[in-house]
Amino acid sequence: MTSGRQTVNTKFMRIEPKPLGRYPWPIRLFFRKQQKTYGRILEPGLLWGRSPWVFSTVALLYGALNRKASPIPAQLRALVQVRVAQINHCSFCIDLNASLFLARGASLKKLRAVSHWQESALFDERDRTVLEYVEAVTHSGRRVSDDLMVRLKGYFDDDAVVELTGVIAFQNLSAKFNSALGIPAQGFCDVPKKED
Repeated sequence: MTSGRQTVNTKFMRIEPKPLGRYPWPIRLFFRKQQKTYGRILEPGLLWGRSPWVFSTVALLYGALNRKASPIPAQLRALVQVRVAQINHCSFCIDLNASLFLARGASLKKLRAVSHWQESALFDERDRTVLEYVEAVTHSGRRVSDDLMVRLKGYFDDDAVVELTGVIAFQNLSAKFNSALGIPAQGFCDVPKKED
């Protein structure tokens, strides 16, 4: 990692990242991990990094929610994150989470159906219940009904419902942050026009 400036698409970003050498060294260690994991430093990280305490806390929370031992299966977490990102119009989040969804075994056809999941036969009852919960939590003015919670508990125990709610809440935080600051997609998920 150099101490210079990463090439960033700032065409739409409302706040520019600092030169890498101006971030505290612990934050640069997180950047190094992002570079190893994703092949590049994530543009939201560069902006979160302007507030090192907040960045560190957000990074630790994301790591806890995205751990391999999570009671929420990895593909389902990615599905949740894609849908929350769509609702919040976060192009960066859609891009990154769509690539994770596909990498975790989802089909391109299913990815394309996420925004209209109610009309698609590609989603099983668990997916549908989770997506209904995602929308109830994410849309302002909606409430989570007792019936929905009972159906959700048919698939998850209380601890898993807490984690699922945490994933939804975190993705809302992330998507709203990225959308407000105009963070663009980074090209993680180049979805072809037609499925082969």
